[in-house]
Amino acid sequence: MNLLVTGAAGFIGSHFVLRHIKNHPEDTIVVLDKLTYAADKSLLDPIAEQITFVEGDIADQDLMTKLVEDHSIDTIINFAAESHVDNSISDATPFLHTNVIGTQAIIEVVKAHPDVRLLHVSTDEVYGDVGDDDPSCKVTDTLRPSSPYSASKAAAEMLVLAAIRTFAIQAVITRCTNNYGPHQADEKFIPTVIRNALADNPIPIFGTGKNKRDWIYVGDHCDAIETLLTVDWKSDQRTIFNIGIDREFENIEVAKMILTLLGKSHDLISFVEDRKGHDWRYAVDSSETRTLGWAPKMDFEEGLKETIDWYKSKYA
Repeated sequence: MNLLVTGAAGFIGSHFVLRHIKNHPEDTIVVLDKLTYAADKSLLDPIAEQITFVEGDIADQDLMTKLVEDHSIDTIINFAAESHVDNSISDATPFLHTNVIGTQAIIEVVKAHPDVRLLHVSTDEVYGDVGDDDPSCKVTDTLRPSSPYSASKAAAEMLVLAAIRTFAIQAVITRCTNNYGPHQADEKFIPTVIRNALADNPIPIFGTGKNKRDWIYVGDHCDAIETLLTVDWKSDQRTIFNIGIDREFENIEVAKMILTLLGKSHDLISFVEDRKGHDWRYAVDSSETRTLGWAPKMDFEEGLKETIDWYKSKYA
């Protein structure tokens, strides 16, 4: 394949590219990243000679067109996104630019090049929160985004679905649960807990800490995407796939697990004012994706240990 991977200097995108090059060294990979605060180009240093890296904005349609045409791209994987919920609450404008306008720019390129496929990476947050006794969200469920971030991701999805219907573009959408693993951006929940614990600083926990998340190791997410890339989208005709491990933890549980693994006191936990519009629980039904032969492999506790070890080496 000839892949254009957007946002590949970020957390999930960099993991995908590193794994894909290892498993498919014959493929061509072009990376486009705007190199914002959550990106780190050095993550791609181990494969720098095997990829083409371009600094740029997915909303730059001319640039996207040039990359597709110059490198005979057959598949675009769109990881590029503004994803920090707190930042979206403070100022939603950058989220609209990247997540909505940027997605539409990619759609325009795919419309003009009908042989190019688009895998658009979305989020389970588009469903909004669910109650403790509610069933896991199915791909047919109504979207009820709570934050400007999740609203922008839902809007991007609507644009992709409309383009599939109106212009018959080749595209699928993935909605994945919370990712974790090495080299995630520092402001995310698990890195925040680890960083503060290593420094013996208070660990901020929103509200009561009882909010529930289904944590998936980033490598398992990447494997699900790899599985989707092997599917004939024209014959399959499914357009949306949930990705999750179907095992939920309260935020306070995760914080305590990390503290225990680090040999730190649970007294470091400090409850802070809850986030505005904070979703109570996320849960998705990933059975559609599992019918393709994918299943998560990483045990959560083992994944946490691996993640902690990486951050220990970073902050040592």
